[in-house]
Amino acid sequence: MASLLSTSFKQILSVSDLTRLTKELLETSFPLFWISGELSNFTRATSGHWYFSLKDERAQIRCVMFKGRNSVLGMVPREGDLIEARATITLYEARGDVQLTVEFMQPAGLGKLYEAYEQLKQRLQNEGLFAAERKQAIPANPQRIGVVTSADAAALRDVLTAIRRRAPAMSVIIYPTPVQGKGAAELIAQAIHLADQRQEVDTLLICRGGGSIEDLWSFNEEVVARAIAACRLPTISGVGHETDFTIADFVADLRAATPTAAAELACPDQAQLRDQLRQLQSRLGQAMQSCLRQQSQTLDYLSRRLISPTQHLQQQRRGLQQWQHRLQLAMQQGLQTQQRKLQYLSASLQQLNPHQVLARGYAIVQKADGRAVTTASELSLQTPLKLTLHQGQAEVVVTQISPD
Repeated sequence: MASLLSTSFKQILSVSDLTRLTKELLETSFPLFWISGELSNFTRATSGHWYFSLKDERAQIRCVMFKGRNSVLGMVPREGDLIEARATITLYEARGDVQLTVEFMQPAGLGKLYEAYEQLKQRLQNEGLFAAERKQAIPANPQRIGVVTSADAAALRDVLTAIRRRAPAMSVIIYPTPVQGKGAAELIAQAIHLADQRQEVDTLLICRGGGSIEDLWSFNEEVVARAIAACRLPTISGVGHETDFTIADFVADLRAATPTAAAELACPDQAQLRDQLRQLQSRLGQAMQSCLRQQSQTLDYLSRRLISPTQHLQQQRRGLQQWQHRLQLAMQQGLQTQQRKLQYLSASLQQLNPHQVLARGYAIVQKADGRAVTTASELSLQTPLKLTLHQGQAEVVVTQISPD
């Protein structure tokens, strides 16, 4: 570019050449950078592109943010907003205007807020304030619910409407406090401490409606986080919208996406409870009917087995007679067996009786001293012997001995 300008007397540039060379110089000299300023003259074209200016007290510059970039931004800036933009500088050749092509934007100072947010979040997490084991269970059937929020906030109306819809008889105690602005964090913490000291509610809701990160910043302050962590009451945080996460959400026992959701989590739906009660009543009635039918069948079965005392005595008498008859039969059989055994023994005894042997012609031979003689070698001639016969006795003398 400098060489072209130095030879400008030799070469005359066209407007197109000049704007093109200027554009190249700007784009190469200013890579992607951050710029802050006040947004003005904001226009949203039918194509989806945004056109606006950034200005300060001494200057302004035109800007464009194309649809592909602003569609994922998650916010629409407003006239007069102080923003920080990441952009490249270029020259719009058709008009010869210098302009910024914005790639990303955020509210001014948001980077510092996010940094402070992440630092506090990490520190409290390291201390264990977010740990699941320290969180309390939310009562299933509370008698009284406390709400820490602004007395004139829409969030309070949403909470009360949800509670009245779900549990019309539920008692609610409001601990009013500013929820944004200078000193709001300390006042929120004081309201939480007050509710904890009084111990007059079963569950404590800490609520605020949606807003920018600056609007919600009180709930990112350490004093509020410490107050929630020290609170002995079960706490539910309902700050902002579904996509908003504050430090209070991480410290509370339960996080709700919105104030209305916090109220719904805090109190049971009476209509739903009535439906459950009707279902339980129906199931109980069916169980009772089934039990009665079973008991009726059991009663019928037992009644068929039931007999009168007279019949019972008759059955016992018949049973006794049967046992008597069996006993008599058993005694007779035993007596007969013993008689047969006695006869057998008697016959055996008779067979072994010496007199029975003598009756068959045998005799008992004894010496004078009474010893029985069993062999001929025990005798000698003229030995006197005594013979015992079946009937009677006789005395003899040995006259001959035959050893064989």
